[in-house]
Amino acid sequence: MSEQRRGLLLAASAYLIWGLIPIYFKAVATVPAQEILAHRIVWSTPVALLLILLLRQPWQFGQIIRTPRLLGLLLASALLVSTNWFIYTWAITHDRVLDTSLGYFINPLFTIALGVLVLRERLSRVQLAALVLAAVGVIWLIVARGELPWIALGLALSFGLYGLIRKHTCVNALNGFLVETVALVPLALIYLVWLEWTGAGLFVHAGTSLSLLLVLGGVLTAVPLSLFAAGVQRIPLTSLGFLQYASPSLVFLLAVFVYHEPFDRDRLMSFVFIWSGLAIVTGHSLWQRRRAPTSPLASSDDAH
Repeated sequence: MSEQRRGLLLAASAYLIWGLIPIYFKAVATVPAQEILAHRIVWSTPVALLLILLLRQPWQFGQIIRTPRLLGLLLASALLVSTNWFIYTWAITHDRVLDTSLGYFINPLFTIALGVLVLRERLSRVQLAALVLAAVGVIWLIVARGELPWIALGLALSFGLYGLIRKHTCVNALNGFLVETVALVPLALIYLVWLEWTGAGLFVHAGTSLSLLLVLGGVLTAVPLSLFAAGVQRIPLTSLGFLQYASPSLVFLLAVFVYHEPFDRDRLMSFVFIWSGLAIVTGHSLWQRRRAPTSPLASSDDAH
């Protein structure tokens, strides 16, 4: 198997896991979202450490904690990714799967907006048209439903800012992820111990099956990240561009056809505007790359 095909398989596996992960959160929906989050943080840490050792990744933990600026950036990204995880978990366990799909469809366009507002990047006419379409889609929902789509916007905002910070951290995906979880573990452990002490926790009292599912959350958090990190080094950016829509598309299909969440005309119109914006910006990006192909490959992280 060629390196490019192997990379495509690895990255596609990561997006498949991210796209199907609502099934996991539905399985643990009896557990409060904040408790699920705490377990996810705690169990992700040893899994990330094990993956670094098994995959023979460079050990950057010491370098990170000795670099105040880098450590500060990763602490900020830890807060953002934990916020993203909480919103996502709460939404899935409260039958708002469709809203999470909307949030991750919005995210690429929100990332463009961040590049303009924060990094002072120039906005092309095509990107402007895409952002306008996405804004119309969000405004359509606000006007039609009389409420702010806070789940979708919260996911796009937290993950967009997370990506912006990680763009400026010179560490590989797994090392950065390990530092983020280690930073959050003390608070998560204190919270879980307090829950079990007061009898409100479900890890000890809810049975073996549910306890194992909560531990599995750490695996489902760290493993797709490692698959993605390995895959992105082997495939062209154009392939990655298409793959990034696989996850919210799978979540969308689960929401509508498996969990039968309401998908009325207003939601349809909102999605159509956002999908149109994504189609425009993706098509333009592909056209530019064909005219002036580039060799460097980028790497990034996913949240869910």
